[in-house]
Amino acid sequence: MSRRCELTGKGPMSGNNVSHAKNRTKRRFLPNLNDVTLQSEVLGRGVKMRISAAALRTVDHRGGLDAFLAKAKDVELSDNALKVKKEIAKTQAAQA
Repeated sequence: MSRRCELTGKGPMSGNNVSHAKNRTKRRFLPNLNDVTLQSEVLGRGVKMRISAAALRTVDHRGGLDAFLAKAKDVELSDNALKVKKEIAKTQAAQA
């Protein structure tokens, strides 16, 4: 399981631990990933994803998973999220 957000593509970054004596050693900054089940109004079911805490706040801000995926760029989404996005678009087209 990779340490990458399924919605934003946010992943580990590298940097330095800096001691009081200014000794620098390499370290990794990992994203704050959480396993969540997001509800889709269009599909009428929950979708399990591993997303960052910042992405969860953004989903709430934009008004839910459906609205977030409608605005999201395809290159940032994981394969699972892209599949859900296409499924939502297909269902919305069938309802209209």
